[in-house]
Amino acid sequence: MKTNLLKSLALLSILSVYSLSQAAGLPPYDGTQALPSLAPMLEHSMPAVVNIATSKNIQISDNPLMQDPIFRQLFNVPNQSRQQQQKNSLGSGVIIDSKQGLVLTNNHVIDKADTILVTLHDGRQLNAELIGTDPESDVAVIKIPANNLSQLTMADSSLLKVGDFVVAIGNPFGLGQTVTSGIVSALGRSGLGIEKYENFIQTDASINPGNSGGALVNLRGELVGMNTAILAPTGGNVGIGFAIPTNMITTIKDVLVKHGEVKRGLLGVTTQDLTPDLVNAFNLETQHGAAISRIENDSPAAKAGLEPGDIIVGANDKPINNSQDINNIVGLLQIGDKVTLDYFHGTEKKAVTAIIAKPEQTQLAGEKLHRLLVGTVLTATAKNQLEGISLDKINTASYAWRVGLRPGDVIVSANRYRVHNLDELKRVINPNNPLLINIQRGEQGLFVVLR
Repeated sequence: MKTNLLKSLALLSILSVYSLSQAAGLPPYDGTQALPSLAPMLEHSMPAVVNIATSKNIQISDNPLMQDPIFRQLFNVPNQSRQQQQKNSLGSGVIIDSKQGLVLTNNHVIDKADTILVTLHDGRQLNAELIGTDPESDVAVIKIPANNLSQLTMADSSLLKVGDFVVAIGNPFGLGQTVTSGIVSALGRSGLGIEKYENFIQTDASINPGNSGGALVNLRGELVGMNTAILAPTGGNVGIGFAIPTNMITTIKDVLVKHGEVKRGLLGVTTQDLTPDLVNAFNLETQHGAAISRIENDSPAAKAGLEPGDIIVGANDKPINNSQDINNIVGLLQIGDKVTLDYFHGTEKKAVTAIIAKPEQTQLAGEKLHRLLVGTVLTATAKNQLEGISLDKINTASYAWRVGLRPGDVIVSANRYRVHNLDELKRVINPNNPLLINIQRGEQGLFVVLR
């Protein structure tokens, strides 16, 4: 009896293992074949993933006495450069064009670098030239001498499905290449506050800080995304990593190679996600879309006839599920491009085409924003400056001056919301309440409360 029971249990165990292997899609193995391995794919892919190290010159602060010309002359102190070179091995990159030597990486990997050094898989070290960068999507393109390079083929990321196997390849911290594997956990992740334009692939393949700018590839060794960020509430990897999909990268890369920057245009709408309350209030049949809450005067949206309360459900034949979707699509368009919008006006479904326009460089008197900003003039910061709102002029008799604000200060957040332009600043300010602003002054940052 006991023997029969043991035999039955053994048979059930064998059947369970067989059943699990079939459910997981594991390849059959009869003991004579080579074990399944990712090695052949990686041998092809890994030479295209590089390490990126940067250095920048930083100014060393002198003792105030050393800046006194009389003191320097009295003690015969020679004039010397007070700069020090700061070196960092910040992340990874992917060679996407071996003939031109183009390397894809994250903007935050090479941001503010004076020199960029690329270390290849074979140990060669090459100085790179910055071709273009887009901080709003965290994409940058650099160029190295095109000599015996390997490249990755860029796949169509729209074909990815949740559950597809992917492999993250990085070259972090100068240690050499690392490889981790996992699956696609989710697609179209947005609203994370990592970048202004977000459409991330989420994966449980371990992505560590030094892997930023590295490759996320499918099992054919094709590039499907660029590793960018992790969610690490405990400071370590918890299996939630994010990669920018190749379809988004390709559009940005082409513009950066051609122009060196992304010149985004203006549609002129402010949208918000649909909530159950809004769906009921607008008596909508759909729960997906972006509700227009504001239309800028004389904007392409206004000229096309859009109105507050209209619900955008499609743009350029792509479905719009939320406000981030329309933000991403418009953010990838250039000045002069057309965008066809499908939307509901009440219960009537309509379609309209708008032409993306050049954003105006606006200037605003502070009193139009908040009564305590009387006597100030605010301007959206120009290209190549810290993104925010600059305090261009401040009356020395004003309250703003008395609380410590100075011309040249850049407002980067208001009431704890990150603000990039005047429109965003307007949305987070209540003229009747105290105002908490975070300003950047040179290399210093500070909070100021206006009440």
